[in-house]
Amino acid sequence: MPNTLTTLQLQLEPDDNERLASLCGQFDEHLRQIERRLGVELANRGNHFTILGPERAARAAVKVVQSLFEASQEEVITPERVHLSLQDSNIESMLAADASSPEVAPALRTKRGVIRARGANQQRYLQNISQYDINFGIGPAGTGKTYLAVACAVSALEREEVRRLILARPAVEAGEKLGFLPGDMAQKVDPYLRPLYDALYEMLGFERVAKLIERNVIEVAPLAFMRGRTLNDSFIILDEAQNTTVEQIKMFLTRVGFGSKVVVTGDITQIDLPRNKESGLRHVLEVLREVEGISFTFFGAHDVVRHPLVQRIVAAYEAWDQNRPPDYS
Repeated sequence: MPNTLTTLQLQLEPDDNERLASLCGQFDEHLRQIERRLGVELANRGNHFTILGPERAARAAVKVVQSLFEASQEEVITPERVHLSLQDSNIESMLAADASSPEVAPALRTKRGVIRARGANQQRYLQNISQYDINFGIGPAGTGKTYLAVACAVSALEREEVRRLILARPAVEAGEKLGFLPGDMAQKVDPYLRPLYDALYEMLGFERVAKLIERNVIEVAPLAFMRGRTLNDSFIILDEAQNTTVEQIKMFLTRVGFGSKVVVTGDITQIDLPRNKESGLRHVLEVLREVEGISFTFFGAHDVVRHPLVQRIVAAYEAWDQNRPPDYS
């Protein structure tokens, strides 16, 4: 039975006290972090560990401890690193099904290294992007929606599957008025597109991104610049799509040409449009949900890969939104 308690034994080699101290953390804080997440009990005497809990959770704990011990050879283990290893271990799938042959996470190769999916939802997201021409990634901040989309775009460009990358965002201020911005058009919209630049710089490096932008192989532009265009052989990303209007997202989706792939990302809980404007992303969920050839991947608080506190903040807001009384104003 899935809830039967199992005791598993694990011996880590080599018996290195410094690595074991890094793995366990100060006052065993890392072991307690794993216990809370997986619902198991962890005890160790030197390099010998005993894990008690439901069978699948105990197996997941073994996988996480082994992964962290391997990582301790090259880095100091922190609570953030433990959190990421818990995401990497695909816990939700292991707890829901037999983990005897866990699925290998998809990996994207870029010039700066390999980028892997963290958890079942990110795996599904990458698989959908590879399979479908139009994809939606919807969920809270910190779930890797935009970062993985940019990684897919960079990987497709380097494999010469597409001729150019186009990254767009609506130029909507996040609940505050910035007033007049100096400079030419590019300098005015640059602050809105900064997260996309950051991901590109990390994966390709500053100099290469600058050269590709200069040659128009990479185009980073506000959504308004998409009108009237037909985009062939391109990988197109629309970020912060919750801040598009119904008309804007329809315009964007109808720009898609032959040989192109589209990823639309957004968080419908953080809409910055005026109250009288309907979010295009929210409208898409009603209109296109059943359209064949389009994929939707939904992320939740458990998919957050930033600081563990971000995960708790997102979960608290989700709970509050579900329990608050309706607004009839």
